[in-house]
Amino acid sequence: MQNTADAGTSAITQLTAINAAKVLTVICLTICAIVFGISDLRQVIYLCLHVSYCLWWLLEQWFFPNRRQIFNEPIGVGGFSFTLIFVGVFYTLPGYLAFTNPTPISALAIAIAIPLYIFGTLINTTADVQKLTAKQYGVGLVQDGVWRFSRNINYFGDLIRYLSFSVVAGSLWAYLVPGTITLLYLQRISQKEQTMSDKYGEYAAYQESSSRLIPFLW
Repeated sequence: MQNTADAGTSAITQLTAINAAKVLTVICLTICAIVFGISDLRQVIYLCLHVSYCLWWLLEQWFFPNRRQIFNEPIGVGGFSFTLIFVGVFYTLPGYLAFTNPTPISALAIAIAIPLYIFGTLINTTADVQKLTAKQYGVGLVQDGVWRFSRNINYFGDLIRYLSFSVVAGSLWAYLVPGTITLLYLQRISQKEQTMSDKYGEYAAYQESSSRLIPFLW
């Protein structure tokens, strides 16, 4: 019985938890729409952006099966619960703020948010697919394509996508989400830099020719 329980727990991976969290996010946003109603283009745009992102996250694993290789570490019940709360609920904070914001969204906010979302999604997806494809064919260090601009270009794409949600929300509190994600990514980047340096001899040259996170800046 103990072995069966352990096997069930180990079957819970980061990807399983994130997938469940994306579904929970859609549910939370739907509840916001029902409770607070849709009174402005702000709420319409927010729903379109965030829900489409969650759906794309799930569909992407079907379109690109290699995508399932990411986040495949087991996390257990505790990690699953934390991911549900953190990713599934906390990440919907900009959505809640968008639905409770009585001020009509400006044309400038729309003009900023839509490109951020589109380019963020394209950058993130392209980076992940390129790296997974390279891994499938046995390529070592990936440093061409979109990866020549930044050593963490996938993180950069994800950050500007979440930034678009905050712009639509129209509240300074909404920037807590991309701010928190940035801190998490910076921690991951520090760990990754050391690991990659130990694994690839050419990584030092790659560091010299590319940005750490933000292309052309840092």
